[in-house]
Amino acid sequence: MLLYLVAGARPNFMKIAPIVRALRADGRVAFKLVHTGQHSDRTMNDVFFDELGIPPPDMTLDAADAGSACSATHAGQTARIMVGFETLCLRERPDAVLVVGDVNSTLACAIAAKKLGIPVAHVEAGLRSGDMSMPEEINRLVTDSISDWFFVTEPAALEHLRREGKLDASVHYVGHVMVDNVLHQVAQLSPATGGGEAGRFKARHGAGRYGVVTLHRPSNVDVPATFARIAGALRTLARELPLVFPVHPRTRANIAAFGIDLGEHIALTAPQGYMAFLDLWKDAALVLTDSGGLQEETTALGVPCITLRENTERPVTIDEGSNVLAGTDPAAILHEARKILAGRGKRGRRPHLWDGHAAGRIVAILARELA
Repeated sequence: MLLYLVAGARPNFMKIAPIVRALRADGRVAFKLVHTGQHSDRTMNDVFFDELGIPPPDMTLDAADAGSACSATHAGQTARIMVGFETLCLRERPDAVLVVGDVNSTLACAIAAKKLGIPVAHVEAGLRSGDMSMPEEINRLVTDSISDWFFVTEPAALEHLRREGKLDASVHYVGHVMVDNVLHQVAQLSPATGGGEAGRFKARHGAGRYGVVTLHRPSNVDVPATFARIAGALRTLARELPLVFPVHPRTRANIAAFGIDLGEHIALTAPQGYMAFLDLWKDAALVLTDSGGLQEETTALGVPCITLRENTERPVTIDEGSNVLAGTDPAAILHEARKILAGRGKRGRRPHLWDGHAAGRIVAILARELA
């Protein structure tokens, strides 16, 4: 039996890596890795194959072709991936396609496979923010509406899928492959990992004596007034706690375009490789982010996290983990940060089945189903 694994953007790679390891260890299902090329920047893309031990892709599409004007839009990028992936599927007809997360590659490959009658497995299924202004929410809803197997990370996702009428036999609560990966990779860290500008920042300030910032959501960084509000809170906090901010390419462009003032106490760096970034944030006093994946990774390692969004599709990180939802109001952001710095923040606990073995459970189920 042949399974296609789809990866296209930075969040996918961390979820695919443990599945690849589990498939190799199990041996019952052959697989091929399809890289859609959704991110063309090496710092957001190929470097993760190197660091996470993912094999070179068997097939690569060109979804981020810089020469194509349509690649700059969600519809154009999704269309390019659909056409390219359909061609691959027609050429070889895999027995199933596995997609992860909620990026455009997830949606596009699920649709292309399903229209060809190829079963689709969705890893990280059932997550819902309720915010239809998020492209990821649309991708999640559409992917789950056509998938055949649903691999779930938390109780809220189970409830969403049940309300949407999914059959119990097709829904599997397995834990989280993102957590599998962070637990695996943190054990691989060494003193040599912490090089580069982020490593020098950490060495200068010391473990537990700095904060880490990431921002990339359009609702935060594409809206000048919202971005300026968040920046004001970060400027104030940085006078009390040094902050380091690995800057997403689109975010950096908007800092310049909007004239955003982050002040002199925030160190801006280039996007970090997975291992360098893990080595940085795991020892932070706190993390401020709008990333869904980082909410989960910080919960896995018990690092205090402040989410700079009005909602989250990952409520278990708040109910059980180390995450709090602060929105974009500067007063709320500073209130939550100062609670943590005063020793009154929550550490939480690692949720049920976030034990490093989710990928093994997924592969066992797929091997049984495909057989």
